Amino acid sequence: MSVTVVSGAQAKDDSAPMTPRYQPEMVKALATTLGVSEDAAVERLDSQTEQQNTLASLGKKRIATQGAFFDKAGTLVVNAPDAKTADRIEDAGLTARVPARGESALNAIKAKLDAQAARQTPSGIAAWSVDLQSDTVVVEVANDRSAGARAFLKQAKSLGKAVRVVEGKQQLAPQALVYPGSRMTFNGYLCSVGYGAKDSSGRQYLVTAGHCIEDLPDLYYDNQHFAKGERTRFAVGTNSVDMGIARVDSDDQIATKVGTYGQAGTIAVKGSKRAASGAALCKSGQTTQWTCGAVKSYNVTVTYVDQNGGPDTVVRGLGSSSVCTQGGDSGGAYISGNQAQGMTSGGPTNQKCNGSVNSPGSSYFQPLDDALSYYGLSLNLG
Repeated sequence: MSVTVVSGAQAKDDSAPMTPRYQPEMVKALATTLGVSEDAAVERLDSQTEQQNTLASLGKKRIATQGAFFDKAGTLVVNAPDAKTADRIEDAGLTARVPARGESALNAIKAKLDAQAARQTPSGIAAWSVDLQSDTVVVEVANDRSAGARAFLKQAKSLGKAVRVVEGKQQLAPQALVYPGSRMTFNGYLCSVGYGAKDSSGRQYLVTAGHCIEDLPDLYYDNQHFAKGERTRFAVGTNSVDMGIARVDSDDQIATKVGTYGQAGTIAVKGSKRAASGAALCKSGQTTQWTCGAVKSYNVTVTYVDQNGGPDTVVRGLGSSSVCTQGGDSGGAYISGNQAQGMTSGGPTNQKCNGSVNSPGSSYFQPLDDALSYYGLSLNLG
């Protein structure tokens, strides 16, 4: 059996016309969101790419930064540790500021909340994350009825103005569900196919959300076996990371193009450079298919409820986005431009996308670069 597996859709004929610089549906979604023309949306994406490339070059010049984010106008704002460094960043052509805290300090504050969650699961606390734009750690609360939630909020409030508490949020859950005849099935469950990668010996793997392969199952695509779960860092009721890998059968492969369910052909994957907060982002998944939005933040920790009545699970190391997803999208591929970003992890339990590409919503994804680094893999490129 020789099957090519694509992120959310079958691979198109390689003789199809050359892929455009950006996905047409990403351009349309961005144009609609911003209320501008598609030409202006392309200019915004070009500007994002140019600014992020300049940001990457700062490291080669040994210019220290404390994180960066895109503001609403599309300008990449770079946090600097001091005024002298801010001047060097400005000289390089980027916008700089010296925040009260910055990424390192915010990460240290969030680590204290992570440690509290490790001591006692904060059921009812939906998520907590570093928000570079507001220069705070944001805590999202669904309810504070559990002892763990109350202890967590006590710790959060003790950290002062560096922590911002937002109430009235929905509970979150990993987005796999029972459903037969799916794109990727296992033991009566389904997820969506993620990215292909290889180890130093050339062995092929599927990189996916860890909760999709928690029990290291056999995986099927169109009722054909194509991979076997090999490693995962997710386990219900434990402090987890939502990444995992499955060994791909020797006669199968994961395509190096992301399917868009007929919206924009297939998108060749050219790398896995992480997009900055605020960058345009799209996702392919079997339930909501092709949906687009933007990156919100990284270093996000969430509490996932078990919809079967089991214990809640704290998951760290996620990215958050305004991309709408639903159950069954887990493992599906996020991409920004032609750079692979990650795999769907979860989202609000009762979220319903409206069927449009830029449907309002939110979701969490496992950053791909972290998974590749942890497992020592290199991404298969188109």
